[in-house]
This record gives sequence, C-alpha cells and structure tokens, in this order.
Amino acid sequence: MSEPTEANAAGQGTGSAGQAGSTAGRHVRVVLVDDHRMFRTGVQAEIGQTAQTGVEVVGEAADVDQAVTVITATRPEVVLLDVHLPGGGGVEVLRRCAPLMGDAEQPVRFLALSVSDAAEDVIGVIRGGARGYVTKTITGTDLVDSVFRVQDGDAVFSPRLAGFVLDAFASTDAPPVDEDLDRLTQREREVLRLIARGYAYKEIAKQLFISVKTVESHVSAVLRKLQLSNRHELTRWATARRLV
Repeated sequence: MSEPTEANAAGQGTGSAGQAGSTAGRHVRVVLVDDHRMFRTGVQAEIGQTAQTGVEVVGEAADVDQAVTVITATRPEVVLLDVHLPGGGGVEVLRRCAPLMGDAEQPVRFLALSVSDAAEDVIGVIRGGARGYVTKTITGTDLVDSVFRVQDGDAVFSPRLAGFVLDAFASTDAPPVDEDLDRLTQREREVLRLIARGYAYKEIAKQLFISVKTVESHVSAVLRKLQLSNRHELTRWATARRLV
C-alpha cells in the first residue's frame, strides 16, 4: 500500500497536477513568501511552469512588510506562507491581511509551507486564518494539488499535522502560558527543537538554510535566555515541555 501523500492527509483524494480532472485547464495566481531566496527560486522552478501546472507566481516576498505590500498589490488567490519570517512571522502577515482573507468577492487564502512541524507553529497560523499547513518535504505535484484545494476553500495538511489542529480546537481550555518559552524568538525555538532532537550544528544549518555561525549564535541566545549551561540541559528542558 502506498504512503499517504501530503495533499490527501486531511481525507482528500490524491490528485495530480498532470492528470485530467484535477488541475487540467485550471489557473491559480500565487504569491511566495519565504525569507530564503534559494527556496523561493526552487518552488518557482518546481510549480511555476504555468502551462503545465496552472500555477502563476505573481509575486515574492522575504519578510512581513514585503509580504503585505505584495499581497495587497497583486491580490492572489493563494499565498504560500513560511511560518518564520523577519518582522513578526507568518502570523503577523495573516493578521495584517485579515481584510483580504475576509473579502467575499475575491478572498486571498493562505497555505503555510514550512520546515517546522511543531504543534504551536501549526496551531498559530491556523488560528490566524491559514487554510492549511504543509511541510517543505512535500513534492511539487502534491504542492500544486494543495494550492488548488486551498483555492477551492478546502483545508489541507501534511500527515499528522491535522491532529494538532483537531486537538487544539476540540479543547475549550486555553493553552498554558510558558514565560520561559515566550522569551525565545520563533527561529530560536526552531533551533532549540532541532538541537533537542540530536541534530548537529551543520545539519541544522542545512535544514534551515542558515550558516553554522548563525546556528551557534541562536544556541548561545537560547542558553542565555533560559539560563542553561549546555545542549544536554537544553535537551532535558525541551523534553520536559514536550517540544521534541
């Protein structure tokens, strides 16, 4: 039996950009929001061949302010939104674009596309108004399919992420506030989580598209803010809070 694809994780049909009856003859205008230019270039090359995929990339942005400006100017049907962005992150983009999402005539819909599979990241952007959340391990074909599903108003999630959302919205209790965790930036939380999972600095740098020196700086900041001495204490701290 084949593995479930990213696009059908929420109970959807599989679909394929090249199959008749799925995206054939359709068209969607998309804005890419990610602070890594190489990643945006890769996504553009993978899905932006409009004649084959039906996806037209009409704009790109690398931070929150750019994103709001480009989205407002182009009014795409779907925005592929990274969770961690300079200027306040994907949640801030969603907050500032709330009127566009609520436009009954021409709604702008958001699909989070992130390296992070952390529950708080998923829940944060879904509460902010995103229609789905897929990780960067998704294939180009499934990403195209997900974009069209979001355009149609469907909810699309990578495998297991839908469970985070169902659990969060099934609970009437507000999540407890962790003041220590709140001291960390979103990027620091991401590095913390990978360190706690046993990743080496070079592996973290490669996965997050940053330099090893930047990883070291983030780790030093995390240790200082949490008043910890080394990565072993950091791992215990993260594990105790179920962040791993």
